[in-house]
Amino acid sequence: MLKKLAQCVREYKGSSLATLFLMVGEALIETIIPFITATYLINHLQNAATTGSKVDVAYIIKIGLVLIGMALLSLTCGGLGGFTCAKASAGFAKNLRHDIFAAVQQFSFANVDRFTTSSLVTRLTTDVQNVQMSYMMLIRIAVRCPLMLIFSVAMSAYMGGWLAATFVVVIPVLGGGLMLVAKKAMPAFRRVFKKYDKLNEAIEENIMAARVVKGFSRENYEKEKFGREADSICEDFTKAERIVALNSPLMNFCMYFNMVFILLVGSMLAIKYPESGVQIGQISALITYGVQVLMSLMMLSMIYVMLTISAESAHRIYEVLVETPTMNNPEKPIYTIADGSVDFNHVHFKYSEKAQKEALSDIDLHVASGMTVGILGGTGVGKSSMVQLIARLYDATKGSVMVGGHDVRDYDLTALRDSVSMVLQKNLLFAGTIKENLRWGNENATDEEIVAACQLAQADEFISTFPDQYDTYIEQGGTNVSGGQKQRLCIARALLKKPKIIIFDDSTSAVDTKTDALIRSGMKTYIPETTKIIIAQRVASVMDADMIIILDNGKIVARGTHTELLASCDIYREIYEQQTVGGDDHE
Repeated sequence: MLKKLAQCVREYKGSSLATLFLMVGEALIETIIPFITATYLINHLQNAATTGSKVDVAYIIKIGLVLIGMALLSLTCGGLGGFTCAKASAGFAKNLRHDIFAAVQQFSFANVDRFTTSSLVTRLTTDVQNVQMSYMMLIRIAVRCPLMLIFSVAMSAYMGGWLAATFVVVIPVLGGGLMLVAKKAMPAFRRVFKKYDKLNEAIEENIMAARVVKGFSRENYEKEKFGREADSICEDFTKAERIVALNSPLMNFCMYFNMVFILLVGSMLAIKYPESGVQIGQISALITYGVQVLMSLMMLSMIYVMLTISAESAHRIYEVLVETPTMNNPEKPIYTIADGSVDFNHVHFKYSEKAQKEALSDIDLHVASGMTVGILGGTGVGKSSMVQLIARLYDATKGSVMVGGHDVRDYDLTALRDSVSMVLQKNLLFAGTIKENLRWGNENATDEEIVAACQLAQADEFISTFPDQYDTYIEQGGTNVSGGQKQRLCIARALLKKPKIIIFDDSTSAVDTKTDALIRSGMKTYIPETTKIIIAQRVASVMDADMIIILDNGKIVARGTHTELLASCDIYREIYEQQTVGGDDHE
């Protein structure tokens, strides 16, 4: 996992290494300053006071200038280290987000189904931020603190002799206590991340279904549901933070114990037993080193907490990065689709290996290029599942799906999907102008081609009424246009591709029957050689199709023309009578 994540550092290796060297320099200078202060400044003043000799002012100024220079050098190392660290960690996070997003773009629908949308959003945001913070700590604080700890203990032993024995007591107590606190807090921190997914899911669901929520006056219910998720996260964080808060009193206890011991014992030796050789400078240095040691331990405990928290985030990111797309190009892909013929050869399909029931069972169908095929059936019988296999959004579990005489698994994915246009049941428009949305179908489409496609899709009429016409800005999700307008824009977008196969997945349900008929009539002249597959709930949408398929329970139960099915298929006859004869009687 670490090796995989480390690959995201890439061009920021130089900044990362520079941070490491700068932190080494800062830690070294920070531990030398107390030594120089005690040995060459404080002890000099003490000796002058003891012997009654005159203080050498020039010498004091010289040492002071040296200390100022070292302080400035330490400040420079720290400042530059902060700059290079920020650059490296922010760059690492940028690359990490890029790689996660790129990985998601390669996912098939099956891969996306494995991760929820809210979970992927959390991994791209909160999890990346946690890993970024940990990386920043690793290349800066995690280098500086251990070095400060080692250098400070070494200098304390060198200068204080047996007085430094206080660290033998303080370090294990503080270190052990801090690690115990971090260990106790970890379970609560780990639980939070899964709850973040649920919280984001509640937010996403509420925003996407805002009209439904308001239509059913369920705002209070949604508030309560969100409140429960937020309260649960708050409870876990409160529990964890309450435990982590013990760090401060433990730190203060050890720090003051160390200071009292050194001041009490050191002062007694320096005053009552001068022959011991203990000087005020040593006491001062030991106090300074003691603070450095304890602060280093405190920071190390924070690093431990952060690394443990981010370990869960890193694992979640790693899952996305190493997820193997269920669909890949073959070694020698076919890039040219000969025509729009479609063949289902005894196809079986289910959405996952664990699924007990097949969505499609023994589908055997052969569609010649240029045909118009209608698909009818109740909700959940497998209509959408069937057409998604043509564009290879999913792969057949058994059997094969062929387009243009070749198995769809033999084609280059991009080439195949460029030749198959799908107008999905859930129409989606992106934030941008109408032109920008339509050019998703063909980025090189001219204004004339865009207008022609919109005229065919019966969209030009309402676009012309907008003040900015084709430059009208569409809000995210197309919230500023009606359902029927959205459908017609999506149909125009699909037509601009001039594909070999075009699939309408109940994509004219929000338009009236007259507009529906005009769209179907226009396609006959605009794309006569394109195979047209129409999933519909209205018989009128498929009556003039070359072949109509009736699906039931994932199987083809009947096929034929409108006339043939009226005579031979009870299901089709019943649907037709309900929508025509029954409707007339009601009127």
